[in-house]
Amino acid sequence: MPRLILFNKPYGVLSHFTDEAGHPGLAHYLKIPDVQVAGRLDRDSEGLLLLTDHGPWQHRIAHPDFKQYKRYWAQVEGVPFGVDLQALRDGVELNDGRTAPALVERLDEPELWPRDPPIRYRAQIPTAWIELSIREGRNRQVRRMTAAVGLPTLRLIRISIGPVALDGLAPGEYRELEEAQVCALWPELAQVRHLKPRAAKPAKPRPKTKPKREQRPRRSRG
Repeated sequence: MPRLILFNKPYGVLSHFTDEAGHPGLAHYLKIPDVQVAGRLDRDSEGLLLLTDHGPWQHRIAHPDFKQYKRYWAQVEGVPFGVDLQALRDGVELNDGRTAPALVERLDEPELWPRDPPIRYRAQIPTAWIELSIREGRNRQVRRMTAAVGLPTLRLIRISIGPVALDGLAPGEYRELEEAQVCALWPELAQVRHLKPRAAKPAKPRPKTKPKREQRPRRSRG
């Protein structure tokens, strides 16, 4: 039976199981065999990370062709005006091309767990929160988008992927959804729940070449 794990990734934790350059991997929090991450999250970002042991689910969640909305709460430096939010909604020009339209709104400061280490406080520079939902998956996309409109991101938390959300998970905690729950919440995954990952086709053995027979010289007649 396919498994889907919801994990609240803390700040500074990597989106794979092994430690790297002094930063902890997921193995410090998850002791579940045979699951893989479906859609990565940057080390300095927090929030929802999905893991599954089902290849088709992993592909459906992570691949940009399926355009799953990923919703983020971003604390930005500065005060966003209507023109800034509209620019994000319309798409902004980045060094790897223009972004697709996003869903963006101002957000009252949410009640969240404290970050470790905390965001640097500067009395002279105001901060604000925005909610931003995108369907793309470019590298550090939300941070680059807010920076492009003059609002550098200070803290970034992924709240939901598709219809599944953190819903009270504390940093470092996880919960598993039963297959029936997944299929009720996420009909697109229900459509592929019985598919098996494609096995690699074995290479065809090359036909053995028979050694050429030496031709005997023909006897001349006469």
